[in-house]
Amino acid sequence: MDITIRPVEPAEYAALGEITAEAYLGDGLLDYGADDPYLVQLRDVPRRAEEAEVLVAADARSRVLGGVTYAPPGNRWADIATPDEAEFRMLAVSREARGAGAGEALVRACIDRAQATAGVTGIVLSTQPAMRGAHRIYGRLGFVRTPERDWYPIEGLSLLTYRLEFPAVS
Repeated sequence: MDITIRPVEPAEYAALGEITAEAYLGDGLLDYGADDPYLVQLRDVPRRAEEAEVLVAADARSRVLGGVTYAPPGNRWADIATPDEAEFRMLAVSREARGAGAGEALVRACIDRAQATAGVTGIVLSTQPAMRGAHRIYGRLGFVRTPERDWYPIEGLSLLTYRLEFPAVS
C-alpha cells in the first residue's frame, strides 16, 4: 500500500478523532467503554494539533488511515520525556488499514522528527500491555523496554514504557 505521512489537515480532524477513539474502543483499551472520559481527549484532534504535532498516514486517495501525536522536547503533550527526549502518543490505525505499514510509517516519522532536533538523545512512549501489535513495531524499530519508567496515570491503568536511544553525534 502506498502510504504518505503528513501533518493532519483541519478537514480531517473529525475522521482522525474517530479512528483514534475506535482503535481504543475496538481493542478494549478503555475501562469504561463508550463512557470512558479519555475518549474526549482521543477525539480532540483540534486541540492536539494546536498544542503538538499531529501526523496522519494517508493512502494514495488521501484517505486517512491513522495518526499519531508527536511531542517535541518540552511539549505539554509529553508525559514521560525528559528535556532531551521527544515523545509520541495516541498512535492509532483504522481496523481496515492494520497490517499495511501505516503504524510503522507513523512511528518512523516521529523518530525522524526527533533525530532532526538538536540535542535530542532519544524518543519515548507509553503503551498499554494489551497493545501487542504496537509492541512488535517498537521492537522492530529498536525501542527497548524501560520498566523503571512504567507508570500509572490513573488507578488500575498500568502503562509500559519504551525508549529508542539515538547514536551520539560527534
